[in-house]
Amino acid sequence: MFRTLLAGTAAAVALVAAAPAFAQDWKQDLPVFRIGLLGGENEADRLRNNECLIESLGSRLGVPVELFPAPDYAGVMQGLLADQLEMSFLGASAYAGIYLQDPEAVEPVFVGAEADGSLGYKSVMYVRADSGITSLAELEGKSLAYADPNSTSGYLVPRAELQAQGIDDEAYFSNVGFGGGHEQAVTAVLNGQYDAGVTWVSGIGDSAEGYTRGNLRRMIDNGLLNMADLRIIWESNLIPNGPAVLRKDIPAEVREIVVDYLATQHETDRDCYVSVSFGDGQGWAPVDHSFFEGVVAMRRAELEGSR
Repeated sequence: MFRTLLAGTAAAVALVAAAPAFAQDWKQDLPVFRIGLLGGENEADRLRNNECLIESLGSRLGVPVELFPAPDYAGVMQGLLADQLEMSFLGASAYAGIYLQDPEAVEPVFVGAEADGSLGYKSVMYVRADSGITSLAELEGKSLAYADPNSTSGYLVPRAELQAQGIDDEAYFSNVGFGGGHEQAVTAVLNGQYDAGVTWVSGIGDSAEGYTRGNLRRMIDNGLLNMADLRIIWESNLIPNGPAVLRKDIPAEVREIVVDYLATQHETDRDCYVSVSFGDGQGWAPVDHSFFEGVVAMRRAELEGSR
């Protein structure tokens, strides 16, 4: 299933780092280290922003590193569950979705620390700056684009917080849909396909500059967005940052090499850290499953409510 999905993407062609000639026993069972890239921004940018991992991790592991950009969150989730990926950077809801299917599939090892050291971020709702809409109340009867059904900030949390305010999104908005990813949803709003959308930001720094980190910051850096064209009208409570995850069954030495690299990436490979983590912060902070128990409970309730 995952191979078929990847075969349909232009960049299923892997980018590979040259591996040293020496061999270790585990390399016979794991000759390639595969990293899944979540959907949410265009494929070329995803590959460019993560290609530093090919050399940085490949040289440390001594095996080729390949990047697999799936078109959506579900593709990476299924790749990890099917043992066809070894690592990914997930959102908290995507991790929860994997955990609820197989608690032994992956292990969360780090989350990004924001510029102030906090370990959370926010979902924001945005509209076109020229729309005349300045509040959530003024969105009643308008259309809303969520990002992806497996996104924490782009679906799970904003929908849950709207419900907590007594808002049934399907009744409150004239149309509710999915933009196909965070970047794509912003583009859909700018193009007038939806009146509003939701995405993720650090919540720290100047909103006029897309904050310090997040989808808006990335789109600005990639020349895809001028924040003067958007107005933010709502923000969520703090959301646990998404994890870097490793498959639980990878060799212990591989886990150690990857964890040691990420633990110091902020200092030893800063440009790669900024590129991979969607902006600046204080590096990677170690976590375990307990950090995500609230999101797992929220995801479980969402799944039970849809049955």
